[in-house]
Amino acid sequence: MNNTQKSSHEATDTLRLLLRQHYLCDESQAVRALVQASSLDTATRSKMVSQAESLVQAVRDGSDPAILESFLAEYGLSSEEGVALMCLAEALLRVPDAATVDTLIHDKIVPADWGQHLGSSSSSLVNASTWALMLTGKLIDDEPEGIVGALRAAIRRLGEPVVRTAVSQAIKELGSQFVLGETIDQAINASKSANDNGYTYSYDMLGEAARTEADAKRYHLSYSEAIATLGNHCIHDTVARNPGISVKLSALYSRYEVAKRENVMIDLVARTRSLAMLAKSANMGFNIDAEEADRLDLSLDVIEAVLAEPSLAGWNGFGIVVQAYSPRAWYVLDWLYDMASRLNRNIMVRLVKGAYWDTEIKRAQVLGLSGFPVFTRKQNTDISYIACAKKLLGMTDRIYPQFATHNAHSVAAILTMATDNASFEFQRLHGMGEALHREVLTSHKTGCRIYAPVGAHEDLLAYLVRRLLENGANSSFVNQIVDETISAQEIAADPFALSTADKSDPSDLSHPGIKKPAALYQPDRQNSKGWDLTDPLTLETLESDRLPYLHHQWTAQPLLPGAETLEAAPPQTICNPADATDIAGQVSSATDAHIELAFTNAATGFKDWSFHTAQRRAIALQRAADLYEIHSVELLALATREAGKTIADGVAEIREAVDFLRYYACEAIRLEKLHQGLGIEPRGTIVCISPWNFPLAIFSGQIAAALATGNAVIAKPAEQTPLIATRAVQLMHEAGIPGNALQLLPGTGAQVGAEMVANKCTAGVC
Repeated sequence: MNNTQKSSHEATDTLRLLLRQHYLCDESQAVRALVQASSLDTATRSKMVSQAESLVQAVRDGSDPAILESFLAEYGLSSEEGVALMCLAEALLRVPDAATVDTLIHDKIVPADWGQHLGSSSSSLVNASTWALMLTGKLIDDEPEGIVGALRAAIRRLGEPVVRTAVSQAIKELGSQFVLGETIDQAINASKSANDNGYTYSYDMLGEAARTEADAKRYHLSYSEAIATLGNHCIHDTVARNPGISVKLSALYSRYEVAKRENVMIDLVARTRSLAMLAKSANMGFNIDAEEADRLDLSLDVIEAVLAEPSLAGWNGFGIVVQAYSPRAWYVLDWLYDMASRLNRNIMVRLVKGAYWDTEIKRAQVLGLSGFPVFTRKQNTDISYIACAKKLLGMTDRIYPQFATHNAHSVAAILTMATDNASFEFQRLHGMGEALHREVLTSHKTGCRIYAPVGAHEDLLAYLVRRLLENGANSSFVNQIVDETISAQEIAADPFALSTADKSDPSDLSHPGIKKPAALYQPDRQNSKGWDLTDPLTLETLESDRLPYLHHQWTAQPLLPGAETLEAAPPQTICNPADATDIAGQVSSATDAHIELAFTNAATGFKDWSFHTAQRRAIALQRAADLYEIHSVELLALATREAGKTIADGVAEIREAVDFLRYYACEAIRLEKLHQGLGIEPRGTIVCISPWNFPLAIFSGQIAAALATGNAVIAKPAEQTPLIATRAVQLMHEAGIPGNALQLLPGTGAQVGAEMVANKCTAGVC
């Protein structure tokens, strides 16, 4: 490797590192960096707003809005009825039988106030839908009203199949407004009118992620056949004027995940490459769709491996979708440009706002991550979109930008920043943003492409739900533009100004109503800390931190005051169940003398521990939870080496144990207040016997529940997993739980466990 190659390689590594470092970065810092990097002065931003207002007014003065836009404006997610419809559509995905469908319809449609929407929409079709929903609600409402109620009940019984069919068909009809055709041939025929008016198309074969190899092969065949069919309609010399296709990597491989990276880089790369070569032979566009955040890094490896194929040289149709709601988007663009330059390729980049926002928020919260992989405020995403758009407009020597948006301000910003309208194109979803893009196409002579889903009804509902979530919110441009009560000035407002205008604390630009992962259970308790095992930097850190425990051996023995005066049982070796050559440590089981002493200690320990206030007991349990997290890498090593757990299962085990400790700490305080004056007292000595399959979580949960309520505990771990239990008890002692209030007796169930349960001083077993 010469110096030039070495320098290029180092620069590429730096770009990838920057990208990874911004996965869960601080939102406020990320937004401020984007504002600074975009370097848009006040005059330019004012020009963007002015042009956006003109676009909004032109759209409103033009033709009537599309039925979908009218429907979403009337039944947005800010209304109970809109939420009911969204829930109904989403739930129908999984309802297996007619009886459940009937119950679901009754639950979602009857309580809603459809009458308030009657006649409110400018669309006669939407008003007709409201009449139908009112009628359905009346038909299946079973409130008793004398003879009328009896007749209605009879109609309800007779009419359930009719109502069920009608509602299911109505939901499908709503979804079909988003879909161009059930087959690629139908879609091509349906696109002729728009093609004649200057639009081009990118077709998306509907379908969710492959769950089996059979699914993956079916999707691959579907893509292959679609490309072959579209190839017959690629009559222009340039890719930009020909139709294109969008491909989901998760549809092509059922194990598209970081844990299976080696297989992904062989099988998925091969399948994607074969489709790309077909697309090249047809001279058409081939876009890799963006998916969930945890797959982004892996997708870049797949994309580079495919694009490096020598036979793809000279083709300008390979495209990548980038989601602006990700703080990494800015750095992804730098990496893509670098890759295209290194491989001497010209590529397309479709810039979108983002399609999985609600999933990303909930996933980060559930996993207990340090932050979110997406922006939490719409205006922050809009800022990112504009900043990324400006960057793309400066990369046109290697990248053909495709700006997918229905937002007038975003469109105006791009038109303001662009110097050559022929060097990029706008894109919209089929059925959405028609009036805005018609205005741009005719008045500004930019290229406009329609993203058109193709598929049967069984593949439709999941797509419909995503579209409703994206466009049904009252902050959605699609929702707002048909709402005449919202002024053009409000719709076209500058996101750069909005980002700080309504913040009492200007240092925090994140959404105040969205709980950060650590605060998910607040005000009750802190969420347990997790690791994202799809993040390369997290994996590197975890592997490095685990090194000291790779060959470490632990010791387990009875933990109780006075144990040093008793003779221990002969030690036994504990081996890794996944690798018999890996010795995790040794255990010495409790003897009869240990058991007798433990119960004697517990009697004293119970008196002292039960005398403490619930607040004091809770503080000790919370400290124990904190210590679990501080020593989480060691506990993870124990979970994998002693219990044979995978890393993912080990992480879940530790998090559940931490949550048990914090939960019961909170419950101790709550129950003390609840039972004050009722004479409810702790029972005494509780024997806790835990299973092997949850050697830390259930072990800790049993103990925490008993300790929280003022009992003394004698714990016996599963005989297969005494090492992790020993370490857990040591940490609880360190947290302030007295040695005679919590004691550990390792051993078999037949000997130690049975004797503990049979002891006359045992006040309870869990």
